[in-house]
Amino acid sequence: MMDVVKENWQDDLELICDAARQAGEIAFGFFGQSPEVWWKNEGRSPVSAADFAANDRLQSVLLKARPNYGWLSEETDDDAARLSCETLFVIDPIDGTRAFINGEKTWCVSVAVVHKGRPVAGVLVAPALEEEFSALKNGPALKNGEPIAVSEPRSGEPLSIAAAEEMVKKLEGDVRQQIHRIRHVPSLAYRLAMVAEGRIDGTIVRRNSHDWDLVAADLILERAGGRLVDLDGRPLVYNREGVTHGMLCAGAEHALDRLMRHLVP
Repeated sequence: MMDVVKENWQDDLELICDAARQAGEIAFGFFGQSPEVWWKNEGRSPVSAADFAANDRLQSVLLKARPNYGWLSEETDDDAARLSCETLFVIDPIDGTRAFINGEKTWCVSVAVVHKGRPVAGVLVAPALEEEFSALKNGPALKNGEPIAVSEPRSGEPLSIAAAEEMVKKLEGDVRQQIHRIRHVPSLAYRLAMVAEGRIDGTIVRRNSHDWDLVAADLILERAGGRLVDLDGRPLVYNREGVTHGMLCAGAEHALDRLMRHLVP
């Protein structure tokens, strides 16, 4: 594949935002309409007709515009050719498919451009909530066009965390008393966006999340002043042969400091 040499990724951000809005509109047409559902990963993960329809639109629009980019999507068979691409699209047509199927509004279309292992443009479109999060490398994180930022430290107040109960239990006992756990949000991408806009302080991510769950929200969180890291505190690298990750932690800096010191793998 031909290398992509760019300094400014603004045109790519505009492209993926437009494509994600189109895909979101298509998916929203299925929302609340009992779309056909199949089960994959040995019956552990649902996928709906809406996922496939949104994926088809994204693939059509994005690869027509950037035929030299690689492609990684949850709903497309993986092609090892992407590993030879410095730049690729990473897609989750509907992040939060279970919520979508159940008629819950917290789901989103996640689209990112990854260059040399890190995101340079990302967007999350949540049609049922009328929300759009976006970010550009070296630019601000935006929600519906307005800048967002992670939470500030609050002396003496508990950390607000969105995570499954099993993940909070991985914190040592003392720090668990300093945690206010909100109801678990099934869409991981949207949960990270909640951290980015300061609605919550952080989240703990169970093992086996995938590139497509994370990458757009990773950039949005970073540009909002937060971080998504592994348990050694390192940022994630995308477009590897394996697309899953170990346990992760995300948050504003003040939350990460408190969580990482007490997180038991």
